[in-house]
Amino acid sequence: MSMRVQVILDEKEILRFRFQARKESESLSAWLRDSGRKMIEKNGRNESLSDPAALKDFFKRCQERERDQDPDWEDHKKSILNRNSY
Repeated sequence: MSMRVQVILDEKEILRFRFQARKESESLSAWLRDSGRKMIEKNGRNESLSDPAALKDFFKRCQERERDQDPDWEDHKKSILNRNSY
């Protein structure tokens, strides 16, 4: 059984959502449904990390989420020493 849901959006949001839906050749309704499902799949898991495949997937997602790399250790030490020389 299908049900209708009303979503309140500001004007900028609706324009951005419509643009993205058209870009992906979907109706706004289908795009919102798919986006909601993706969010549930992404965030709604209560996964066990005891499974090697789940653990590998977990670390892959963590790596994708991290944007910056750790500083080079030698550069980091120089920075610390320069701060302490005041």
